[in-house]
Amino acid sequence: MKIVTWNVNGLRAVLKKDFLDSYKNLKADVFCLQETKLQKEQIPVELEKLKAYKYYSFAKKKGYSGTAILSKIEPLSISYGIGSPSHDDEGRAITLEFEDFYLVNAYVPNAQPELKRLDFRTDWEKKILKYLKKLDKKKPIVYCGDMNVAHEEIDLKNPKSNVGMPGFSDEERAMMSELIKKDFKDAYRTLYPKKIEYTWWSYRANARENNTGWRIDYFIVSDNFMKRVKEVKIHNEIYGSDHCPVELVIK
Repeated sequence: MKIVTWNVNGLRAVLKKDFLDSYKNLKADVFCLQETKLQKEQIPVELEKLKAYKYYSFAKKKGYSGTAILSKIEPLSISYGIGSPSHDDEGRAITLEFEDFYLVNAYVPNAQPELKRLDFRTDWEKKILKYLKKLDKKKPIVYCGDMNVAHEEIDLKNPKSNVGMPGFSDEERAMMSELIKKDFKDAYRTLYPKKIEYTWWSYRANARENNTGWRIDYFIVSDNFMKRVKEVKIHNEIYGSDHCPVELVIK
């Protein structure tokens, strides 16, 4: 089974940049999207034509946030949000239940310049951990998406100059550490402890051309699920967004 996660930075925009070709070429069983930036009435016709089960979570604020899942496998159940109205109003999470695991697709809040939204982000981390642990008692979990943090220095090109910045603050890194030590694994880093690859690049200063990037898109899996992970691949050859797709292959 193959699962792909991709922050598309605007689903309607990425459809104009060969998204459908990338979708078909990746041949994922489940395709998780973040930052879709659309409302129900704005779902593109091109997506409606795809042969997949489609699930969307919309932000109340137009043109903001949002998540979606396109699945070729019908889930046992679907739920939206994490039981936190302030976060759920931003369309940040969708959970699908499959036969032997839960898949949680999330767009984690950005701490914003000067960490002005760090409290909101911290509240998310507390609640998502509680939510994941509750699910994990029933079935293993696969938690994926744009998590807006580079966990370790190896996960971004210029760690020293970014200390304390959004996505590399001590607080955000500590929260990722807390998540991982609570019976979960960063699947990519578990397979590749020393590999350097990135999933996001700023649009400024030719960052992508110079590979001045950050790894902020993850698959976090339950400890007892890690043995089923065959591969995690970062598709940095695929353009269309400031992020690239990441795939998880499980037995």
